Amino acid sequence: MAKKNEEKMITVYIMGKAYRVPFGLTIMKAMEYSGYRFIRGSGCRAGFCGACATVYRKKGEYKFRTALACQTTAEDGMYLAQLPFVPANRNEYDINKINPEKNILSEYYPEINRCVSCNTCTKSCPQDLDVMYYIQAAIRGDYKEVSAMSFDCIQCGLCTARCPAEITHYHVAQLARRVYGKYYSKTPEHLLRRIEEIEEGKFDKEIERLKSMNRKELEKTYVERDLQKLPRGEVNGE
Repeated sequence: MAKKNEEKMITVYIMGKAYRVPFGLTIMKAMEYSGYRFIRGSGCRAGFCGACATVYRKKGEYKFRTALACQTTAEDGMYLAQLPFVPANRNEYDINKINPEKNILSEYYPEINRCVSCNTCTKSCPQDLDVMYYIQAAIRGDYKEVSAMSFDCIQCGLCTARCPAEITHYHVAQLARRVYGKYYSKTPEHLLRRIEEIEEGKFDKEIERLKSMNRKELEKTYVERDLQKLPRGEVNGE
């Protein structure tokens, strides 16, 4: 029995020190099993907030890998280190004073023009975004394309950590989305209608009813709720 239990354990190296942990844990859970307590570098624990950026090497490999600790399974012989924050300069700007007719992306982040199209940024992205392609769109000043392709960016910083051209991809994409949202995208009519309804107090009674519920009642109400499907044009604000 002792031998069988031992076979279910693996060895990982955290900050250079070896630990025996159960097979099948995520990197985050393996670190916690080893006694590490996350003060920072931990958020949603499900792979969507970008707080638990990790760098590692597998046993016998020279390749340097990146991932999110909460969605990547620990492997035997894995060497781990956390990146709770990736240093990256973000230029200051006033979105209300920006001239969208110019390529603001190149103006505020001229390093994008150093892109060598190595695709390292794309390979580093835990969201599988085509980061290199949206940087090429940024060079062209295509705010819409950058906004669409980077929409699911969680700003973990792993693309920037690996970039040989020292591009801060996620800051570039964030600026593109802000410019596109303010100067080019249309405000959906259904959103304006809903704001008016909220201001008129249409939902006040329902909100008070929900606030009076306990957890079990809220969960039941959530599961049994009616889902309203809006026409495609309304969803996209077109």
